[in-house]
Amino acid sequence: MNYSKFGKTELEVSRFGMGCMRLPQLPDKSGIDETEAIRMIRYAVDNGVNYFDTACVYTGSEELLGKAMKDGYREKAVIVTKMFDTQYDTPEKCLDEQLSRLQMDEIDIYLFHGLGMRNWQRVKDLDLISFMEKMKQKGKIRHFGFSFHGGIDLFREIVDAYDWAMCMIEINYLDEHYPVGVEGLRYAAGKGLPVTVMEPLKGGLLTKHVPDDVRTVFDKSSVNWTPAEWGLRWVADFPEVSVVLSGVSTMEQLKENIKIFDQITTGCLSSDQKETLRHAQKLYHSKIKVRCTSCGYCLPCPANVEIPAIFRFRNRVSFGDSVERMGYVYRQFFVEKGMGADQCTECGKCEKVCPQHLSIIEKLKEAHAVLCQEK
Repeated sequence: MNYSKFGKTELEVSRFGMGCMRLPQLPDKSGIDETEAIRMIRYAVDNGVNYFDTACVYTGSEELLGKAMKDGYREKAVIVTKMFDTQYDTPEKCLDEQLSRLQMDEIDIYLFHGLGMRNWQRVKDLDLISFMEKMKQKGKIRHFGFSFHGGIDLFREIVDAYDWAMCMIEINYLDEHYPVGVEGLRYAAGKGLPVTVMEPLKGGLLTKHVPDDVRTVFDKSSVNWTPAEWGLRWVADFPEVSVVLSGVSTMEQLKENIKIFDQITTGCLSSDQKETLRHAQKLYHSKIKVRCTSCGYCLPCPANVEIPAIFRFRNRVSFGDSVERMGYVYRQFFVEKGMGADQCTECGKCEKVCPQHLSIIEKLKEAHAVLCQEK
């Protein structure tokens, strides 16, 4: 396993980080298969993986990770979990509950999850950075940072606002240039922040639903790599990337990821391999339904509609991701919270400022109908 020095912290982390959101489920889907999940986590540690990412909203994940870290495994691991905006009003109470679920006295890295324009303003208004500093002093967390899904301008603002321990952003060969893309990666790294990359395989989209034309491009290459290996190698090729976070659901997936990261180093892709990935990228991009770059100029929406996020979900369905899965996330985290496309009042403010000149109002209607599976 290859490792990297994690910025200004004292930590040395495996370049492959195990995401604990998609842990194996029981046959009846009633919950996590604890026996198999613990076996996988401990196998990962035994084979050099020391970075584990979880969150309170990943049902059962924190509790399971806490159980897996018993018997001497805690001392070998870096545990990362997150504060969601629903926790902002009672942050220490929620942190204590997370520590209890993890059965730990201290969390290695605690993140503000999914900072955007709205919750970043709340972080500032509630002075939650000072709260994080107090939790460090109390010994409840060692370091803190943030994860991010928005546009590049807000990302730069947040990076510059504090001496963070790290940041986590979404990059894959499909999303090279947005939401913040490689530009954001290099900006953060230039400021001394270690960067963890999430969604390197776009939630499995780049492996589970590979179009025939993309698969043909890979098959013509001189290397016999799986779609997962192509995607992971592309991300890991950047020297600015400290950790590549990949969620695994089976022991087979875990072993494949460990094998890949035992072999790859930064700068290892040849010019021919990069060209193969560029060709695959173009084919995927030809299937995009909404050409939104997540710049965020349309935000904040007067009706609280999360426009770029909704378009990302719509595009994922067009790439072959499950409409049931994307629709469930959309309804739970956007529609039920009053941030769905159904809240649009057609005021038109977003269309006036959109650099891509998108017909946002009509595209929102279409996205809502698709994600809610309306006729």
